[in-house]
Amino acid sequence: MREFYGQSDVAATSGRTHELCAKLRSPMTPKGPISLEPLRHAPDLSWRVPGSKSITNRALILAALAAGESELEGVLTSDDTEHMQRGLSAMGVRFESTGPTGLKVQGGLEKLRAPTESVFVGNSGTTVRFLTALSALVPGTTTLFGDENMAKRPIADLVEGLRQLGIDVVCPTGCPPITVRGGSFNGKSVSMRGDRSSQYFSALLMALAGAPEPVHVQVEGSLVSRPYVEVTRRMVAAFGGKIESDGTGFWVHPARYVGQKYVIEPDASSASYPFALGAASGGKITVPGLAEGALQGDYAFLNVLEQAGAQVERSSGATTVSAPGGLRGIHVDMHNISDTVMTLAALAPTFTGRTTIVNVANIRIKETDRLIATVNELQRLGQKVEHGEDWLSIEPQPIRPATIHCYDDHRMAMSFAMLGLLRPGITIEDPSCVTKTYPTFWSDVARAYRAQGQTVPWAETVSG
Repeated sequence: MREFYGQSDVAATSGRTHELCAKLRSPMTPKGPISLEPLRHAPDLSWRVPGSKSITNRALILAALAAGESELEGVLTSDDTEHMQRGLSAMGVRFESTGPTGLKVQGGLEKLRAPTESVFVGNSGTTVRFLTALSALVPGTTTLFGDENMAKRPIADLVEGLRQLGIDVVCPTGCPPITVRGGSFNGKSVSMRGDRSSQYFSALLMALAGAPEPVHVQVEGSLVSRPYVEVTRRMVAAFGGKIESDGTGFWVHPARYVGQKYVIEPDASSASYPFALGAASGGKITVPGLAEGALQGDYAFLNVLEQAGAQVERSSGATTVSAPGGLRGIHVDMHNISDTVMTLAALAPTFTGRTTIVNVANIRIKETDRLIATVNELQRLGQKVEHGEDWLSIEPQPIRPATIHCYDDHRMAMSFAMLGLLRPGITIEDPSCVTKTYPTFWSDVARAYRAQGQTVPWAETVSG
């Protein structure tokens, strides 16, 4: 964790993009393609995952808006969270490291200022969406831009929502770059489609506490990934805000956020990988710190594993997953836990029978079109896969050795890495993309090998 006080680290031109991204790479990340080997025995181990990206970036926004000092613990350090810190630093927020996962934040709405340079957000969806809404409260002009993948990620729904609230927004393509001329919200209501991304709503719900009067945020149609919005509501309440839900959306009341001590729980999306490995391997894996009562909706991935035949032990301090009898194919709606779709799909070739995942059109506007990417890589592995606009179905076949293309998507790399720990012939083309949310992922996989006395396959290829 580093301190960020000025704007010197904010990339202002595309020519600095690669330099900035290189700074964010973990020194233990493999340099290039790695070929995995199956674990010799079913694992029985404890696997500690880092703090939640979703909660970390929400906590950073709320602490930036909160008067006084906030102390955050369990902070994730990754590409996405460092992009968020750099963006907030450029707006006048002060950060100080207090340990490996600790951070002090000196914030306050009155202290925020428009950046003097354009802010680079990489391919971080939470960063660009949350900072776009926050910029509406900052007098002056804020421009956010990302890498080539970010330039394809839609943000038009949020742009239109901000315009309904009197904010001047320039976004010619409907995707970043985006320029916001902020100052103050002007309006009592806003309506946005709910079927594309819950992050648009979370962004507004956090920022609208700075509006001069209550604002009604109406959801058009169904709201995708609603559990993430509930995380936002609970965190807003922890910092002193008030959001009420009604039959059509949310009422956000004006509030002055106050600095807090806030503990960030382990990332439930990242925990899906060891959870799935523990179940699909027939072994037993415990994730400490993530337990019953977890804030994150993706903790419900455990219900999916139970449906497939896993045994789950939930306690007040940890969760353990095992499946001595193996897993069976299932039919499951993963609309509300879409970040774990690829975890299930990548391991479906090890299940008995067909697995069908439905109602997941929302994964098509993530870091890549995750539905098509998953279909492509499963077919590359010799699997029988069918799919439609919002579903895919996998009929297990013998696995054909192949190199998995990651599409610069961290979840592609991590999901198929779990398959590589169970079946031979899996090579991950771009292992370094995991730094987006889980920089220590390969170190944790290496510990799984060492726990069984195996040599780490990529031991000679780590950077640094």
